[in-house]
Amino acid sequence: MASIQESLQLIKRGCDELLLEDELVEKLKRGKPLRIKAGFDPTAPDLHLGHTVLINKLRQFQDLGHEVLFLIGDFTGMIGDPTGKSATRPALTRDDVIENARSYEQQIFKILDPTKTLVMFNSSWMGEMSSADLIQLAAKYNVARMLERDDFSKRYKSGQSIAIHEFLYPLIQGYDSVAMRSDVELGGTDQKFNLLVGRELQKQHGQEPQVVLTMPILEGLDGVQKMSKSLNNYIGISDSHDDMFGKIMSISDDLMWRYYELLSFRPIEEIEQFKADIEAGTNPRDIKFLLAEELIARFHDVAAATQARENFIARFQKGAMPDDIAEISVHAESGEMPIANLLKEAGLCGSTSEALRMLKQGAVKQEGERIDDKGLLVPAGTTAIFQVGKRKFARVTVA
Repeated sequence: MASIQESLQLIKRGCDELLLEDELVEKLKRGKPLRIKAGFDPTAPDLHLGHTVLINKLRQFQDLGHEVLFLIGDFTGMIGDPTGKSATRPALTRDDVIENARSYEQQIFKILDPTKTLVMFNSSWMGEMSSADLIQLAAKYNVARMLERDDFSKRYKSGQSIAIHEFLYPLIQGYDSVAMRSDVELGGTDQKFNLLVGRELQKQHGQEPQVVLTMPILEGLDGVQKMSKSLNNYIGISDSHDDMFGKIMSISDDLMWRYYELLSFRPIEEIEQFKADIEAGTNPRDIKFLLAEELIARFHDVAAATQARENFIARFQKGAMPDDIAEISVHAESGEMPIANLLKEAGLCGSTSEALRMLKQGAVKQEGERIDDKGLLVPAGTTAIFQVGKRKFARVTVA
């Protein structure tokens, strides 16, 4: 076991809030492995790098000698998490939940140590709960407290629908902490209310309340919106090594440091040295190469990371890509933008007619791959390197 100070330094790396630090110190002083909980609703079959911010932190707890309780919310997944939603979210079918849960189990062990991970399903205890038990659980929280939650408050004040079952979601998530006897629970910043419900319910059940640790929400490739498949600004951990490399290389130099902070396992001192190297003249592209290779090695292997780098360089013709690529943001009126308009708005072509001509000549590339479809519609949320001819490049974000 690491010293308490060393443990705190690693635990707090990249975190947004730790409630309460003195309680965590007391738990660590006992010298026993803690039970570290994080819950994931299996709402989609594939995880992306945004999900791994929490999973990375779980791995760090494992490296410190603690046990991870990876909760797959197969029961709550059928309710639908209302967090951050402006309308009632459709519930998943049981078949959807089971299929997605299987996929999660396969993916998480690309990061977590299976020997220190206990995968749990909240249907194990919620499925045994009677209707009378559920009513008793609902009696432990009142509507006024529920309406303190930001998304519920906004919907209530604006007259939007809030279904009764949505109030059950934070209660059940909180009760999961009771059933699992968790010492620490992790979640995104948007989950803070739910995590604190867990503390309250543990107190009411005579348990020592869990410590709450919230992690930031990772921005997607556009550097603005949270990483999301629906916004098409994501990097999936099951993406091919070439796709993953290209997407990472498309992020801005500023966003690169955010990804290093939340996704890299490199020591903080090494990352600070990278920043100093860039100040001294090192090309940021070379530092981004290291980030891409580290992440691809994690989700594929070292050989795949090396191959992806070589393929990326080859696509851009061995150094034809300039050191400094202009970063351009263009606005899509209807959620997507025709490729010819994008090239014009990004300054890569003087007009849409010139853009169409360059497309016809096969002189336009996205992430090093030639675009043959003159009618291509680029969806909002896309961030990619576009090239026209041999010398015109821009990293374009479609907002």
